[in-house]
Amino acid sequence: MTRSPAKTATCNELLDTFYANLRTVHVEKLVFSGVGGRDVYNITAPFQHDGEEVILGRVEERDSEFSQVFFFTSGEDGVWIPRAHTHTYNLQDPCVTRIKGELIVGGVEVITAGDDPSRIISWITQFYRGYRIDSMRHFSSGPGTMKDIRLIELQDGRIGVLTRPQGDRGGRGQIGFTIIDSLDELNEQTFLEAEILHNQFVQEEWGGANEATLLSNGHIGVLGHIACFDRMGKKHYYAMVFSLNPGTFETTPIKIIAARSDFPIGPGKRPELQDVIFSGGLVRGKDGRAVLSVGVSDAEAYRIEIPDPFIEYEV
Repeated sequence: MTRSPAKTATCNELLDTFYANLRTVHVEKLVFSGVGGRDVYNITAPFQHDGEEVILGRVEERDSEFSQVFFFTSGEDGVWIPRAHTHTYNLQDPCVTRIKGELIVGGVEVITAGDDPSRIISWITQFYRGYRIDSMRHFSSGPGTMKDIRLIELQDGRIGVLTRPQGDRGGRGQIGFTIIDSLDELNEQTFLEAEILHNQFVQEEWGGANEATLLSNGHIGVLGHIACFDRMGKKHYYAMVFSLNPGTFETTPIKIIAARSDFPIGPGKRPELQDVIFSGGLVRGKDGRAVLSVGVSDAEAYRIEIPDPFIEYEV
């Protein structure tokens, strides 16, 4: 594995490479019921639990940022419905992984002003754990204003922690990484002291990790997003991947694997969010293909089948 190049590529440069490479994709829109007409987006990849295929999704009104995270199962007609008798969480942007067989669920809690409950002033990533969906408990909170915290069990049994510092250390948003021995060490100090990965985003742009996958060589395949503003102030988010060596903290260059243009024209939460996709999770197949779960324009949920982006990192 080689370090990221000294000259960090911009969104536009990465897009040029992305569009220059022909690929075959298959796109499927997910349909939901049982949520009162609210939007469902920013879904996780599906996972198996007690013989069911389950996904988590962000559920909210089109004109609101106050959302709930639902667990969904697929009905016989392919429509996703809320899992029966299952607790929902007042969170945004769910994530899920397993650590030593235990289910770990995270999401972003919004913090509102004391004198104005409609005004969001901060956010905190919250984590829950348990061997069963119906018996999960809260066990850790991220620092204020830090989203995109992700966990992964490493080959040696330790736990990798991906963070997203902003401000003095991270600008608009960088990716940090650290390793802990157990979930008991997952605290605010751990998040804040994670080492920032170098040469990933130019100063005007930002990104974050959305899911981590353990590769066959022990490295980490990071699925995430890279984002930028255009001259009109509109946001542009693209799905990206890179590989991280947990022993040396070296990374491969970022590459874009999906863009809003891969999906049909559809509704958006707001005009400035039209060109936004949120990488929720990736399921690798045995045929060199993979299925990426995404939220689109902060309003819809899709799956897209693409060439497996992690294969080249396992050579």
